[in-house]
Amino acid sequence: MIKPTTVLGQPAMWLRAPDGAEVTVLLHGGQIVSWIPAGDQERLYLSPQAVAGPGQAVRGGIPVCFPQFAKRGPLGQHGFSRQQTWQWEEGAQRGDVVIGVLRLTDNDATRAVWPHAFEAELSFSFSGLQLDVELAVTNTGDTTFDFQAALHTYLLVDDVRRARLGGLFGVQYLDTVNGHSQHQELDPFSFAGEIDRIYWDAKGPLTLATAAGRTQITREGFDDVVVWNPGPARAAALADLPDDDWLQMLCVEAAQIGRPVTLAPGQEWVARQGFEV
Repeated sequence: MIKPTTVLGQPAMWLRAPDGAEVTVLLHGGQIVSWIPAGDQERLYLSPQAVAGPGQAVRGGIPVCFPQFAKRGPLGQHGFSRQQTWQWEEGAQRGDVVIGVLRLTDNDATRAVWPHAFEAELSFSFSGLQLDVELAVTNTGDTTFDFQAALHTYLLVDDVRRARLGGLFGVQYLDTVNGHSQHQELDPFSFAGEIDRIYWDAKGPLTLATAAGRTQITREGFDDVVVWNPGPARAAALADLPDDDWLQMLCVEAAQIGRPVTLAPGQEWVARQGFEV
């Protein structure tokens, strides 16, 4: 079943697989904001104070960061794709699997800050206990461009202090809180406050263990992993996040940051992030 709905006052699409799994995606930002596996519970965090609309970025779900990550370039935080309205292209059921496809192309607003012609496509498929999200970017112009990208996934947890993330042992990371670089020495590791790390060349699968069970996280085409939680002090400074909700979320992001993608005219880049509970 696939039908239009609204989330945060904005157009969205709700999709349900034959086994009962559900996904809801906002057209604003092309952003998946809910994933309920079959017979399971909500697995994505969406802030109850999130806002959506022109110029707004929605706090939660799976924001698409493009064509820049964070402030690592001349554009605003995480580029512009989170604040654009994506076009709903397709929703279909194929056997037991449901798919959805959204598309964003360059327009006057994007060209004003980033003078390149592009097509970004977000596609997702789900059934049972699995969700796969794919991001594809095509250079539709006549000049080469570089970009960074990420799927800024907010995972719902019962208490982040009791969560454990495994699969990054020995991987070098940049701690952007203190500016230091080091290697991951504990596996799995836990969280006690603000964390903001970019793990470089993190190729293997990850496992997030919480009271709700284990979530397996895989990536293809994304070289890097970002792990982020604002902690209590920074959460209190964020207008769209309740003060204590840092306890309920952990961002585990598939990203391409350290080596930006270079696309010549006509070239395409594709990467994906998958989840299984």
